[in-house]
This record gives sequence, structure tokens and C-alpha cells, in this order.
Amino acid sequence: MGLISEVLSVIFGSNRNVLRETVEVLRENSEAGAGRGHDREMAALAQMQAEFSVAQRGRFDRLMDAVNRMPRPALALGTLGLMVSAMADPVWFAQRMQGIALVPEPLWWLLGVVVSFYFGARQQVKSQQLQSDMAQILARAPQVVRNISALRGLAEGPMDNAATQGVATDEIAVVTPGENPALDHWTNTHRGGTE
Repeated sequence: MGLISEVLSVIFGSNRNVLRETVEVLRENSEAGAGRGHDREMAALAQMQAEFSVAQRGRFDRLMDAVNRMPRPALALGTLGLMVSAMADPVWFAQRMQGIALVPEPLWWLLGVVVSFYFGARQQVKSQQLQSDMAQILARAPQVVRNISALRGLAEGPMDNAATQGVATDEIAVVTPGENPALDHWTNTHRGGTE
């Protein structure tokens, strides 16, 4: 018993755990790693809060933030405004478009560069999504064509077979019940009749 307690006191004695300490040399302590990760994230959030806090920002910074937020809504609302003005006053709209026709081509190139730098990343992501969506749609096209032709076949098939082309005797014959041996047998057996 004394030998076992000595071995255990060497391994676990004096508030130490030799096994745990040895394993932690080879593998990170998950709880301590999570604590360090939490501290790192809190430090990053504190840094971002200090950087973007409104109290430290001056009027110029706030003005520049407002200017940076304006182009997208201005372009969207301006385009909608042009569409409304084209319907409301076509002559006024045509006069403005004639003015735009006088803008020299190098200025259009410059505008294209500015807009592409401003909206470039967003446009690239959207165009890649559009190409992916188009590829998926095109991949489904043969199945859609087969489904449509099958539905057309169902719609046209029974209608052609049952069509009477307006002949009254054929229409009456279609509506008038004919002989049905199973129904006649059932009717006779349930009315007490015999065959």
C-alpha cells in the first residue's frame, strides 16, 4: 500500500498532475485555448470599437462616411427618376438625353473606370453568381423540354380521341350510357333480380 501511495504522490502529488502536464506538451489544453481565443477576440473588438467610435471621429470623418454611402442610392434613385421623367415629360427627357449624347467618349471611359473601381468587386461577385445560375438553368433545360412535350402530349391525346367535331349524334352517343355488364350484374343482384 505504501508503494502505491508513493507512486501516486509522485504522479499526482503537490497539486500537480504529471500526466496532464506531459499530455499538454504534445496537445493544447482545449479549455485554455478557448480562453486565449476569447481574449484575442475581445481585444480585436475593443480595438475596432476604439477605431470606429463616434466620440473620436471628427466632422470630416463623418462627412466622408456620408459621401461614401451616397453613390449606390444616388445611382439607383437617379435611374428610377429618369424612368419616371421619361413617362411624365418625354420632351424634357429627350432634351437631357441629347445633352448626354454630346459627352465625349474619353469622359465615358473615365466614368466607366470610376464606376468599375467603385462597384467592381460587387459586380464581379454578381456576374459569377449569374453565370453559375445560368449554367444550372441550362443544365435543366432538356428536362424542362421533355416535361413540356409530355404535358402537351397529355393535353392533346385524349382531346383528339374524344373529339366529335360537332357531330350531334356522336355527342349524344358519348353522353348516353352504353352497356356495362358489370354494372348490370351489380344492379340485378342488389335489386333482388336474377340474371
